[in-house]
Amino acid sequence: MSAHAHAEPLGGKLLTPTFKVLMAIGALGIVALAIRYIMGLGAASAMTDGYAWGIWIAIDVVVGTAIGCGGYAMALLVYLANKGEYHPLVRPAMLTGALGYTFAATSILIDVGRYWSIWKIPTYVTWWNFNSALLEVALCVMTYVFVLWIEFSPTFFEWMKKSKFPRLRSLSEAWHPRLDRVLPWVIALGMLLPTMHQSSLGTTMMLPVSKMHPLYLSPLLPLLFLVNCIVLGYGAVILEATISSVAWKRPDETGLLSRLAPLMSWLLLAWAAIRFVDLVVRGSFGAAFRFDLSMVMFWVEMILTVVSAVLLRTPRRNTRSGLFGTAVLVVVAGVLYRFDSYVIAYDPGSNWSYFPSVLEMLITTGLVAIEIMIYIFLVKYFPVLSAEPKAERAPAPAARGIA
Repeated sequence: MSAHAHAEPLGGKLLTPTFKVLMAIGALGIVALAIRYIMGLGAASAMTDGYAWGIWIAIDVVVGTAIGCGGYAMALLVYLANKGEYHPLVRPAMLTGALGYTFAATSILIDVGRYWSIWKIPTYVTWWNFNSALLEVALCVMTYVFVLWIEFSPTFFEWMKKSKFPRLRSLSEAWHPRLDRVLPWVIALGMLLPTMHQSSLGTTMMLPVSKMHPLYLSPLLPLLFLVNCIVLGYGAVILEATISSVAWKRPDETGLLSRLAPLMSWLLLAWAAIRFVDLVVRGSFGAAFRFDLSMVMFWVEMILTVVSAVLLRTPRRNTRSGLFGTAVLVVVAGVLYRFDSYVIAYDPGSNWSYFPSVLEMLITTGLVAIEIMIYIFLVKYFPVLSAEPKAERAPAPAARGIA
């Protein structure tokens, strides 16, 4: 990354009032987590045989990994489409992705009843069911967590290079060049794995055919989930970059971020069109006018998606507040689609109901708070954010854009 934009630690006080609030929320989550492991899964959650997973999977894993796809989405632009001007956005996006996927993996350990046997998934090869979508998700997510931290590891080597300890400097000088030689292969693997498991998250909800609402059951779920995660990734990158520029009084990067808008708009419109056409072809469009909760959520998602796509083509995208507000709509629409697919649209029958317990909500909010705390710590003490944002330079000609 240093060849494109110099990154340096943000510095400043760590124990700010915001950080202390996050610590309190994280502490509550840890207490709730302790109760879950001491008392057991049934005592801590509202999950049942009818609803075998709840918000720990729907939010922490299905939504969390998609928001963490900012690194994947930016890698597609920078390394596959050769859009080098976006390189300053890659490292913070990789950090967000590494944290998001790490806590998604943690949530799986919390959600699984026999968590002590999870090590068998990658090791008991002869037991693998190669027709299982969840096996692919498990293997890919486990591998991608390591891949993301390897992709982010140059940050630690750069920090070690400037350390006052000779051993750390020597370690950086010895291993950083070796990492640079293998990093292209790691990046290639990092672009393959999310493509596989994000589509498989859609495949998973094709399995309970009789229990899924017709507005959400589709043979195109793998494609819809894949496009959704890419758009969510770009939206998360805009939110992260804008919040960091405001919170830490960094130079505005709207000029660079706004160039993502045309691509995001096309992806949103394509996603909405695919979904509408699919409903018509399958003869399920009538369910969009059958008044129930899934119908309401479907229209909320579609309206937010189309409105966001339109706003991304207006002059609003060139202002920080306008771009940020539109990115919020994009993320909300994408998050709702994933949550609704896994929770709202899933109906195991009238004998079953689910609403997350207090402990489930405390654990989820606690994990999010801890994730944000780690992000703040790393950007303040390690070279993550660009010291010279590209937004300060003259904008690229329109012909070079991605529209």
